[in-house]
Amino acid sequence: MRADAKWTPTPGAIATYKGRTGSGKRLVRVLAEAVSGCMYIEAIGRNGANVKFTVKRESLIQPQPDLFD
Repeated sequence: MRADAKWTPTPGAIATYKGRTGSGKRLVRVLAEAVSGCMYIEAIGRNGANVKFTVKRESLIQPQPDLFD
């Protein structure tokens, strides 16, 4: 993929969420597209339970291709 090409997350995709401050990153699963350029995602919360929330599309980045190799 070219550096200037934008990755568009689709429902069912695994993505990296970089959070509000950008310091913490976590893997999430994209569930659906929400309104106003946001995505509905699912992640593992602090207590180990699944949590679902919306984030801006710009906060999701494509995981590294060798992540599961």
